[in-house]
Amino acid sequence: MTAPRRKIAVVLFNLGGPDGPEAVEPFLFNLFNDPAIIRVPQPLRWLIAKLVSRRRAPVAREIYAKLGGGSPLVPLTEKQARALENALGGEFEARAFIAMRYWKPFAGDAARAVKAWGADEIVLLPLYPQYSTTTTASSLKDWKRAAKAAGLSTPSRTICCYPLEEGFIAAHATLLREALGGFGPGKAPRVLFSAHGLPKRVVEAGDPYQSQVEESCRAIVAALGIEGLDWVTCYQSRVGPLEWIGPATDAEIERAGREGRSLVVVPVAFVSEHSETLVELDIEYRHLAEKAGVPRYVRVPALGTEPGFIAALAKLVREARSHEGIYCPEEAAGRPCGEEG
Repeated sequence: MTAPRRKIAVVLFNLGGPDGPEAVEPFLFNLFNDPAIIRVPQPLRWLIAKLVSRRRAPVAREIYAKLGGGSPLVPLTEKQARALENALGGEFEARAFIAMRYWKPFAGDAARAVKAWGADEIVLLPLYPQYSTTTTASSLKDWKRAAKAAGLSTPSRTICCYPLEEGFIAAHATLLREALGGFGPGKAPRVLFSAHGLPKRVVEAGDPYQSQVEESCRAIVAALGIEGLDWVTCYQSRVGPLEWIGPATDAEIERAGREGRSLVVVPVAFVSEHSETLVELDIEYRHLAEKAGVPRYVRVPALGTEPGFIAALAKLVREARSHEGIYCPEEAAGRPCGEEG
């Protein structure tokens, strides 16, 4: 008699986004009420989150109005989940669940769904390739709380980061090579690898995000193998009065305009399209590029369901199953991200 295949639940983590205009303010409140984002104690953090979310909601609604009123992140992540299930098919029964940090479906929704399905094992897979205390650590902490509340005690493994995973790098290189191919000989553009920024003090406190982003960029450039490629790593989405890591993407766009250089922009830390790519990069920064005199502005798509990227995620899931607790590919290379089991 054939033994039943093991049921492996893969939980995909991302920040989430409002699913309609009425969700914008509560989404922002959840974001700013996260102690990983606003690092002050309660009840002061609650008060700050309430004030900031109310103040920023009208502008944010205008941004999401350009996307039909809400974020496309959840449906796009659903497509990634189904593609990953297909890539894992055959070895075991795999089902991917989505846990968003700041809007539905929340980690609690995912934990209850995993329990109801009756998983034999769980693999936790953040859709943040580069580790940060503000993203990966926050989502995993939220999951632990949600799993405990749901009474979910199934054995789990955690993939903490994968900034140099071969398939992830190759997928970026494939899409970037296609974009560069659209430029004629003698018209080589500058490549801007744009990642979401962080306050400088977060990085100075030991957050490895910036170093991992820059590792990813160097690896993509090496995989391209284009001699003399002009490229820069830069950071977008600054908010508030704090000093942020740089250089800033908008400043690099203005510099390219002064130098008469065309640009190819790569969203190196975003694996799905959302407001930072579809609005900030595609609309706001494109307008800035035109105003600054950039001859041509091309934006490379986020990885989405690019086959090489999905294959890389499937490989990480398989590898994680042979590790207890945290599976950190960076640790094997002597650069552990700092996530603890």
